[in-house]
Amino acid sequence: MRQKIVSSGKFLQSDGTMKHFVVEILFSVPFEKVEPVVPAHREFLQGGYDSGLLLMSGPQNPRVGGVLIARAESLEAVQAFVDQDPYKLNGVATYRFIEFNPVKRQAFMESWVS
Repeated sequence: MRQKIVSSGKFLQSDGTMKHFVVEILFSVPFEKVEPVVPAHREFLQGGYDSGLLLMSGPQNPRVGGVLIARAESLEAVQAFVDQDPYKLNGVATYRFIEFNPVKRQAFMESWVS
Protein backbone atom coordinates (compact mmCIF):
# COMPACT_ATOMS: atom_id res chain seq x y z
CA MET A 1 0.00 0.00 0.00
CA ARG A 2 1.11 3.54 -0.63
CA GLN A 3 1.36 6.25 1.97
CA LYS A 4 -0.13 9.61 1.27
CA ILE A 5 0.24 12.87 3.12
CA VAL A 6 -3.00 14.50 4.16
CA SER A 7 -3.39 18.17 5.01
CA SER A 8 -2.40 17.59 8.63
CA GLY A 9 0.97 16.27 7.43
CA LYS A 10 0.33 12.79 8.85
CA PHE A 11 1.22 9.66 6.92
CA LEU A 12 -1.76 7.40 6.26
CA GLN A 13 -2.24 4.23 4.29
CA SER A 14 -5.02 4.22 1.78
CA ASP A 15 -6.98 1.81 4.00
CA GLY A 16 -6.31 3.93 7.12
CA THR A 17 -4.25 1.32 8.99
CA MET A 18 -0.80 1.96 10.37
CA LYS A 19 1.89 -0.15 11.99
CA HIS A 20 3.53 1.02 15.20
CA PHE A 21 7.17 0.65 16.21
CA VAL A 22 9.60 1.12 19.04
CA VAL A 23 13.02 1.85 17.61
CA GLU A 24 15.88 1.32 20.02
CA ILE A 25 19.02 3.26 19.17
CA LEU A 26 22.22 1.80 20.64
CA PHE A 27 25.45 3.78 20.54
CA SER A 28 28.31 1.77 19.04
CA VAL A 29 31.00 4.21 20.20
CA PRO A 30 31.60 6.11 23.46
CA PHE A 31 29.17 8.98 24.02
CA GLU A 32 31.98 11.50 23.63
CA LYS A 33 32.05 10.55 19.92
CA VAL A 34 28.25 10.69 19.66
CA GLU A 35 27.83 14.08 21.33
CA PRO A 36 28.98 16.20 18.34
CA VAL A 37 26.32 14.50 16.16
CA VAL A 38 23.40 15.05 18.59
CA PRO A 39 22.29 18.46 17.18
CA ALA A 40 22.12 17.10 13.61
CA HIS A 41 20.29 13.99 14.86
CA ARG A 42 17.66 16.09 16.65
CA GLU A 43 17.23 18.35 13.62
CA PHE A 44 16.75 15.23 11.48
CA LEU A 45 14.12 13.85 13.89
CA GLN A 46 12.06 17.02 13.49
CA GLY A 47 11.27 15.89 9.95
CA GLY A 48 9.78 12.72 11.42
CA TYR A 49 7.57 14.80 13.69
CA ASP A 50 6.56 17.13 10.88
CA SER A 51 5.52 14.19 8.69
CA GLY A 52 3.59 12.40 11.46
CA LEU A 53 6.02 9.47 11.56
CA LEU A 54 7.23 10.11 15.12
CA LEU A 55 5.23 10.47 18.32
CA MET A 56 8.13 10.86 20.73
CA SER A 57 11.83 10.29 21.14
CA GLY A 58 14.52 10.69 23.72
CA PRO A 59 17.78 9.45 25.18
CA GLN A 60 18.06 6.37 27.33
CA ASN A 61 19.22 6.83 30.89
CA PRO A 62 22.12 6.15 31.18
CA ARG A 63 23.17 7.62 27.80
CA VAL A 64 23.78 4.36 25.95
CA GLY A 65 21.34 5.19 23.14
CA GLY A 66 17.82 6.41 22.59
CA VAL A 67 14.25 5.41 21.79
CA LEU A 68 11.84 6.44 19.04
CA ILE A 69 8.10 5.74 18.99
CA ALA A 70 6.98 5.69 15.36
CA ARG A 71 4.19 4.72 13.02
CA ALA A 72 4.28 3.98 9.32
CA GLU A 73 2.77 1.74 6.69
CA SER A 74 5.62 -0.77 7.03
CA LEU A 75 8.85 -1.66 8.76
CA GLU A 76 10.64 -0.77 5.54
CA ALA A 77 9.26 2.78 5.71
CA VAL A 78 10.62 3.25 9.25
CA GLN A 79 13.95 1.72 8.24
CA ALA A 80 14.18 4.05 5.24
CA PHE A 81 13.65 7.02 7.56
CA VAL A 82 16.30 5.81 10.02
CA ASP A 83 18.74 5.18 7.16
CA GLN A 84 19.02 8.98 6.87
CA ASP A 85 19.69 9.56 10.59
CA PRO A 86 23.02 11.36 11.17
CA TYR A 87 23.79 8.79 13.86
CA LYS A 88 23.67 6.05 11.22
CA LEU A 89 25.39 8.13 8.55
CA ASN A 90 28.25 8.83 10.98
CA GLY A 91 28.50 5.21 12.13
CA VAL A 92 27.88 5.95 15.82
CA ALA A 93 24.73 3.86 16.40
CA THR A 94 22.86 0.70 15.52
CA TYR A 95 19.08 0.22 15.57
CA ARG A 96 16.63 -2.42 16.74
CA PHE A 97 13.05 -2.28 15.40
CA ILE A 98 10.14 -3.68 17.41
CA GLU A 99 6.66 -3.68 15.87
CA PHE A 100 3.80 -3.61 18.37
CA ASN A 101 0.03 -3.36 18.42
CA PRO A 102 -1.16 -0.52 20.72
CA VAL A 103 -4.35 -2.22 21.89
CA LYS A 104 -4.48 -0.16 25.13
CA ARG A 105 -3.77 3.57 25.22
CA GLN A 106 -4.78 6.88 26.71
CA ALA A 107 -7.82 8.47 25.07
CA PHE A 108 -5.79 11.45 23.84
CA MET A 109 -3.74 9.01 21.69
CA GLU A 110 -6.73 7.77 19.70
CA SER A 111 -6.22 9.97 16.64
CA TRP A 112 -2.53 9.07 16.41
CA VAL A 113 -3.12 5.31 16.73
CA SER A 114 -6.18 4.93 14.52
